[in-house]
Amino acid sequence: MEAINPTVRRMCREAAEDPEGFWARAASELPWFRGWDTVFDWRPPTFEWFLGARTNLSHNCLDRHVARGWGGHAALVYETERGEQRTLTYAQLLEEVKRAAAALRGLGVRRGDRVAVYMPTTPEAITVMLACSRIGAIHLVVFAGFGSGALGERIRLAGAKVVIAADITYRKGKDVPLKGIVDAAVAESGGLVEKVVVFRRGAEPVPMTEGRDLLWEDFLALAEGQDAGHEDMGSSDPAFILATSGTTAKPKLAVHTHGAYQVLVHSMGRWMFGLRPTDVWWSTSDIGWVVGHSYIVYAPLLAGCTTIAYEGALDHPGPDTFYRIVAANHVTGVFTSPTAVRLLLKYGTEPSRAHDLGSLERIFCAGEVLNPPAWEWLQKEVLRDEVPVIDHMWQTETSGPIVGNPYGIGLLPIRPGSPGIPLPGIDAAVMTPEGQVCGPGEKGIFIIRRPFPGLTASLWGEPERYGRDYWDKIPGHHVYFSGDAAEIDEDGYVWFSGRADEIIKIAGHRIGTIEVETAFLRHKAVAEAGVIGRPDPLRMEVISAFVVLKPGHTPSPELRDELLETCRRELGPVAVIGELNFVGMLPKTRSGKIMRRVLKAVTLDKDPGDVSTIEDEGSVDEARHAWEEMRSQLAASQGEGPR
Repeated sequence: MEAINPTVRRMCREAAEDPEGFWARAASELPWFRGWDTVFDWRPPTFEWFLGARTNLSHNCLDRHVARGWGGHAALVYETERGEQRTLTYAQLLEEVKRAAAALRGLGVRRGDRVAVYMPTTPEAITVMLACSRIGAIHLVVFAGFGSGALGERIRLAGAKVVIAADITYRKGKDVPLKGIVDAAVAESGGLVEKVVVFRRGAEPVPMTEGRDLLWEDFLALAEGQDAGHEDMGSSDPAFILATSGTTAKPKLAVHTHGAYQVLVHSMGRWMFGLRPTDVWWSTSDIGWVVGHSYIVYAPLLAGCTTIAYEGALDHPGPDTFYRIVAANHVTGVFTSPTAVRLLLKYGTEPSRAHDLGSLERIFCAGEVLNPPAWEWLQKEVLRDEVPVIDHMWQTETSGPIVGNPYGIGLLPIRPGSPGIPLPGIDAAVMTPEGQVCGPGEKGIFIIRRPFPGLTASLWGEPERYGRDYWDKIPGHHVYFSGDAAEIDEDGYVWFSGRADEIIKIAGHRIGTIEVETAFLRHKAVAEAGVIGRPDPLRMEVISAFVVLKPGHTPSPELRDELLETCRRELGPVAVIGELNFVGMLPKTRSGKIMRRVLKAVTLDKDPGDVSTIEDEGSVDEARHAWEEMRSQLAASQGEGPR
């Protein structure tokens, strides 16, 4: 443990020796309407934090800052790929939230009602989220780009009575229509939805259903004469529901609460990200994901800093868009994804050189492991080692980071490929599927031994599934099952190698998908790689690789041989590549995670199932075409002719 900073080591020790006292001290850094009677009550599989305490998530984000004289400080900066910009101070955002809260009450929304939000990352969407929290309604944000099936399923599962939507979203210069998707989803919801509010911004007419639909302006007019005050909420009262991101076929609706969620994202905002009121903070995510909830909206506003909401593609209208926004807004901290880093990598360092990035103090990545080659490019070539690039890991269910390098309390030596250590207050380990704790360097499943504030304590409407999927996976051990394969080294750093059900087993050897993908990224021609294990009669499985090349490189037998040699050199002979397929894009969720189950289905000639969360459906056809072409070439080389 020599690598661990003394402050970090002390906090980890305090949390291990007295977890309830540790989290009570963390919670005390936030204001409460009423304090708690009991810190923690664990009734497996569920649990509660800060029993008896009263609070309101939205109030602590806005009202308290205005009351302390911070109302003139910029709270929210809205940027779009079209060059639009709008800024709201804390006082202005509070007034907008109060107006929307009163309008929701005028619409008939009451405490505990579910409100589905199908909007891009705009001030209006963020206002609705905060307004729901203010009146005790439960928001369910669905990424504005999911199809009607995914939206309708989430509306049904949550029992939403109101949908608030935009008519369009912006994507690479195009207006992407949304209202038709909403209409189809509502029609499939079985009559649950009573009202649809439409925030109109496009030039085209919007189809409206009489008696059900109303425009944003008419919705706000309902605020007249209504109470705009905040509700006094219990710590365990739900603040929002959010579906898991979609790498699995069936979403789970994680529930996050006013009290425990608030404590976790505020604490990790300080410990992990170093959030402070003077920060200009930019999370390049979308409010449709938990990272957007936590670190576009709630944690930055709890900290009193300026948060940037961006709508559009990071490389549109040009490859320097990302750097332009950092420079123009004097951004001090960025939270982005490995997918975004690899996207920027495709364009090289030249776009960054035209902009002054001197305000930037730190960059964080999460979503999947930030592959060392991508880290090295951003850290050394773009930032020239002047700004740390810090990885970390979390899930929809955990609210915020659980493994990381805690910049806010003491940056540890960065080890590319590892997101860091279990953060203070997170009691984590690696176990075998049979329940044996793994030693240093031994691969197993990353688990959490004890609940922490912010860890979801329930799935909406599925109590049995919650226990089954999270706490009962390892026989004889009541531990939270993350589903991620990992190992912990002798210094406490965690190394993730992919989802546990995606580990590739080759002739008795286990190798992680991320390890193989990282090996391919070591070649200068590779922009992205996605790999899966394909059944093989001799070796159990072999690797099937799908590779995206950087601009300026074209597929060839010679390049394929170079890539195979790179992989063998990095991983040794155990990494048996069955085939290497060149593709123009990988199937990914809109949060940037590679959908390896889709690649698996393609290689097995199976239906990939629900792909409503996929970023580009054309990626499925692209992978299938590449696979079929490769299979035909293999068959021809073996004298069998195409099959």
